[in-house]
Amino acid sequence: MAEAYIIDAVRTPRSIGKMGKGALSTMHPEHLSAAVLAAIKERNNLNTADVDDVIWGVSAGMGLQAGDIGRNAALDAGYDVKAGGVTMNRFCGSSITTTNFAAAMIMSGMHDVAISGGMDMMSYVGYYGAKMREAGLGGGGMGSGNPRLQAKHPQSNQGVCADAIAAMEGITRADLEAMGAESQRRAALAIKEGRFDKSTITVKDDAGNVVLDHEEYPRPETTAEGLSQLKPAFEMFLDMPSAPEGKTFRQLINQVYPDVDIKPIHHVGISSGVVDGAAAILLTSKEYAEKHGLKPRARIVAMAEIGDCPTLMLNAPVPAAKKVLAKAGLTKDDIDVWEVNEAFAVVVEKFIRDLDLDRTKVNPNGGSIALGHPIAGTGAILIGTALDELERTGGRYGLITMCAAGGMAPAIIIERIDG
Repeated sequence: MAEAYIIDAVRTPRSIGKMGKGALSTMHPEHLSAAVLAAIKERNNLNTADVDDVIWGVSAGMGLQAGDIGRNAALDAGYDVKAGGVTMNRFCGSSITTTNFAAAMIMSGMHDVAISGGMDMMSYVGYYGAKMREAGLGGGGMGSGNPRLQAKHPQSNQGVCADAIAAMEGITRADLEAMGAESQRRAALAIKEGRFDKSTITVKDDAGNVVLDHEEYPRPETTAEGLSQLKPAFEMFLDMPSAPEGKTFRQLINQVYPDVDIKPIHHVGISSGVVDGAAAILLTSKEYAEKHGLKPRARIVAMAEIGDCPTLMLNAPVPAAKKVLAKAGLTKDDIDVWEVNEAFAVVVEKFIRDLDLDRTKVNPNGGSIALGHPIAGTGAILIGTALDELERTGGRYGLITMCAAGGMAPAIIIERIDG
């Protein structure tokens, strides 16, 4: 089987995901995606006629985010018309999966050059969803709106799922707030030391003016004491009907787990931040890299996708990590950097406990609690973050995974190429 190499990884800074408040909120989603695709092209002097496909992830495919953004953003970024583009959706896990797909095509010998990545503009998603609700057209929701599926596999609100898992695992609010404060501390240190600089681009408008050149979301002044004063964010959803005349979100979980007593504890300080952002990764075959003088930064070691309980929704990262380790023939002790999306603090806390991991190796530069979670863009961001950290520390292997709606998780292991 051919090798798939990571040549480069870029991402935008993340801005507040609220229309009119975040610096990126006025951009068209295709323009934001084009910003990272243009950076990949320019940084690597890439002949875009050689790009077999741009495999792009978008979770909230609505309004301006609907359609094939992978193709349109490539054209907007000045790519040759020969470069194909496709857009897919695995919710939060989208751009780990797009990277897995791109790597698989190269390893099969069918592609020589592929670009993976993704984006979501949560400011636009919130705005568009609100307009749809005002018009009585729905506009987003939680769980599944399919009554037949809900009878078979009830799916609840993700925040309620996070609270249910904490109750089932005996994980306290104080445990999670310690993690939230640590995520902020680590992110602040990483920003101060420039650990994200290699991969983070400056977003500019058509006139060349800077739109955003820094992370907007972090709150470095955060303390565990301050977090303890925040009100649980998902209490309002517990007894809210999931659909007209439907069961409440609490009832959907209790339908499968009747004994769990859900206590609301997750809040904004221990949940992922709502932001806008995009990221892209350039992958090539060994032969293409050598022929065109491209210096590989990492190789793809193994990939996996897995499903788990759709009712609890957030527990698939542990089995995904075990599956990808087995495929790679590695153990947890071989992994130098773990990047696990901080969708909710309980996801990472359970992950660390279940696998008995060294906490210093898990999200060493903070995560989505501090930096924000642009949904389909986050996976590619995490892959780039892991690669940057391996290069900074001299580590060899990084494992990246994250939960996705529907009870899924993709995973990937990369190996730094020395020199």
